[in-house]
Amino acid sequence: MTKEVDVVVVGLGVGGEEVAGRLAEAGLEVVGIEAELVGGECPYWACVPSKMAIRAANLLAETARVDGIAGRAHAIPDWTLVAERIRVEATDNWNDQAAVERFTSKGGHFVRGRGRLVGPGLVSVDEQTYRARVGVVLAAGSTAVVPPVEGLVDTPYWTNRQLFSAKELPDSLLVLGGGSIGLETAQALNRFGVEVHVVEAAERLLTAEEPETSALMREVLSGDGVTIHCGVPAVAVEHDGRFTMTLSNGHRLVADELLVSAGRRTQLRALGVETVGLDPEASAIATDERLRAGQGLWAVGDVTEHGGFTHMAMYQADVIVRDILDLGGRAADYRAVPRVTFTDPEVGSVGMTEAQAREAGIRVDVAVVDLPMTSRGRIHKAGNAGLIKLVVDADRQILVGATSVGPTGGEVLSALTLAVKTETPVATLRDTMYAYPTFHRGILDALNKL
Repeated sequence: MTKEVDVVVVGLGVGGEEVAGRLAEAGLEVVGIEAELVGGECPYWACVPSKMAIRAANLLAETARVDGIAGRAHAIPDWTLVAERIRVEATDNWNDQAAVERFTSKGGHFVRGRGRLVGPGLVSVDEQTYRARVGVVLAAGSTAVVPPVEGLVDTPYWTNRQLFSAKELPDSLLVLGGGSIGLETAQALNRFGVEVHVVEAAERLLTAEEPETSALMREVLSGDGVTIHCGVPAVAVEHDGRFTMTLSNGHRLVADELLVSAGRRTQLRALGVETVGLDPEASAIATDERLRAGQGLWAVGDVTEHGGFTHMAMYQADVIVRDILDLGGRAADYRAVPRVTFTDPEVGSVGMTEAQAREAGIRVDVAVVDLPMTSRGRIHKAGNAGLIKLVVDADRQILVGATSVGPTGGEVLSALTLAVKTETPVATLRDTMYAYPTFHRGILDALNKL
């Protein structure tokens, strides 16, 4: 059977749901297809539950900082409270009925199943085929990468899904991967009393960030009690009730559970992209500035070469909706993409790193300020680890990148993101009034060091 509609959206994660809902509200006949939960990874197994866990863990850390500043305090960790909050407040017991109704109430038609392209403008799900008069939007998200470590695939390892579904925590945990998710998890669970080892194949943690950030976070995590192993890839994993991981240096680590946190990848072959002339073996779908991947074909979120963040998917969704509805669409601009690792301290960054700017042939000026040396940092005292780093195009005298690490690193990042986006002159930034004593005033300290 083939049915004609205006738009078919394959995948109703954050980006897909936004596109499908807004187009349906605008009066288009929209079919939204989702095999799992409407809303995607973020509200059920990633952004929302992880931040609930991190909030709880940070409260434990703050309690420990009372001594010597405000008196004495002692907290008794209880993960069951976090697990219950995730189940009830974040996921409705992993039920997406409310999200489905949110879409259908806007006029959309929901289909539970795995959609697959079978030709230009054609999407098949189960025994039904839809022909899209306007076009198809691919928003199928991504899945956790499982590294090719000997024996790993045959073990009952965890990904973020098992972790944030857990009612109880293990006594010990191995974390394979020292990126954002790995470090957030390692620190949070360590604060709940779990013995944690982080194994990262690269020479440093958070390889996408500045080297100063990597060094700082290693110091902080080690100080918390997390054991860090960098530059020693895992070569084998065994499971006989507990996990044993063998590293390249011959060292063996043993723990109750193993969390794989080695990135995410798209599954383009499962989407049938070869039927519309795209490479099914590619790592992502290439798109133009309007997120078009071909005639009558758009892509949004993780499946694009710019995916990976909820805020990216929402931003791209707006570009697609404007393009489809001919609302004077805007071109996607990726010069000022913000990213935050929600460790304590938070790691916020935007634009280019110093190394990326130099590789791009930009003559750069750089300034770094240690947060404890700023006025607010000294006042804050306990838990004041952090830094602010500015990467300036020396010829144009504008910021092309910045990093904000600190107790509110993600919030301080907003000013830096705006500066990179608008190409605000350094002279204007230096002449701006910064409230005292705030963490964001550290930006002025860094500017004065240039």
